[in-house]
Amino acid sequence: MALEIGDQLPAFKLKDQEGNEFDSQKVLAGQAAVIYFYPKNFTPGCTAEACSFRDHFEDFTAAGVQVIGISGDSEQSHAKFAKRFNLPFTLLADAKGQVRRMFGVKSALLGILPGRETYVFNADGILIKRFKALAADPHIRMALRELNKL
Repeated sequence: MALEIGDQLPAFKLKDQEGNEFDSQKVLAGQAAVIYFYPKNFTPGCTAEACSFRDHFEDFTAAGVQVIGISGDSEQSHAKFAKRFNLPFTLLADAKGQVRRMFGVKSALLGILPGRETYVFNADGILIKRFKALAADPHIRMALRELNKL
């Protein structure tokens, strides 16, 4: 079942790029967050999206917002991706796709690729915006626009 506007951030635990456990209930308690799902590290679109979040990272942190990227890649792949592109935010390994299913992220390109979708949660953990597009750039613009409304 897909998350809808007004839904509470689900409780989940995944490993980050450093191999540490990320507990959504602890790390995101009382803090706004942008959680974006992307298909795969090191692909052109996903690299552009991650670098765009990186380039706007100060805008998000100034607003007190955590940025979290999630894909099915391993922790090791995430570590290499983050290091190569100087990504200052958390990347989570969802190898089994359970968090992707929890959020209701649909596959793209006739089910061939994992979908690209962005979720914006306010500081109370309530979903205020959900956005889906194959292109990476609109995700950052949409997230910043929604956060500026808070």
